[in-house]
Parts: sequence; structure tokens; C-alpha cells
Amino acid sequence: MGQVFSDLDYDGDAPVRARPVLGEWGPQEVTSTTSRKRQRVTVVLVFVLALIVIIGVGTMWYKLIWG
Repeated sequence: MGQVFSDLDYDGDAPVRARPVLGEWGPQEVTSTTSRKRQRVTVVLVFVLALIVIIGVGTMWYKLIWG
């Protein structure tokens, strides 16, 4: 089975001059892998919840209009 998520290495084959500034403990001002994973899950959950709300409101209006 293939990967579920894309590669989280943002540097990839980018030249050194295009990479983020490296500090003593790694890149500075770059989001961590954990926070990126958390953001991906959050976006999916928000999308699903918004879809549920839209379908629920649509169903409510349909029942109100058509009795």
C-alpha cells in the first residue's frame, strides 16, 4: 500500500541557498512535523464537521418547506 501522507521533508532536492536558516537544534521558524500532521487531521475534521452542518441545515430547510 502506498503512503497515506506526502513526504514531510520540505527541503527535498532544493539547493542549500533555498533552505531555511539552520539553528543549533535544526531549522528555525519552520513548523514541526508533529504540528503539520496535527494540522492535516484538524483540516479533515473541520471539513467533515462543516459538511455535516451544511447537510443538517439543508435537510431541516427541506422538511420545513415541504412539510
